Amino acid sequence: MDIKIDDLTGPEVAELVGQHLQNMSELSPPESTHALNLDGLRSKDVTFWSAWEQGELTGCGALKELDEQHGEIKSMRTSSSHLRRGVARRILAHIIDEAKQRGYQRLSLETGSMEAFAPARRLYASFGFQYCQPFSNYVEDPNSVFMTMEL
Repeated sequence: MDIKIDDLTGPEVAELVGQHLQNMSELSPPESTHALNLDGLRSKDVTFWSAWEQGELTGCGALKELDEQHGEIKSMRTSSSHLRRGVARRILAHIIDEAKQRGYQRLSLETGSMEAFAPARRLYASFGFQYCQPFSNYVEDPNSVFMTMEL
């Protein structure tokens, strides 16, 4: 699997991000949907990676710099044709490694509290993320859970 920084201009990536946004809007009310659109992912404080295997997009993920010591995982998504093949695990490991190389002391994330998000929560917990209070600009929300890990 080739994981590379992506400029978000390719049609495959735009489609996957669009599917991600659509799915998030189906699962969460608007005030609880924190997924970034293409313009948000192009922000200077966000690095976006796409994962490819034999020319096919397998997934994506992003790292947002909250400050010089704290990063946030954003837009983790596996292409539907590659579910349960370790794509998310590989992308998450890549993002964690990058956060460590940047010298971050903490890495955090927000995800849904609903059953549909249980696999994501299990994945994050398997890497050592623990539940925490809202961070950055987030507020308590029954549709969100917050997780963090010290690096």
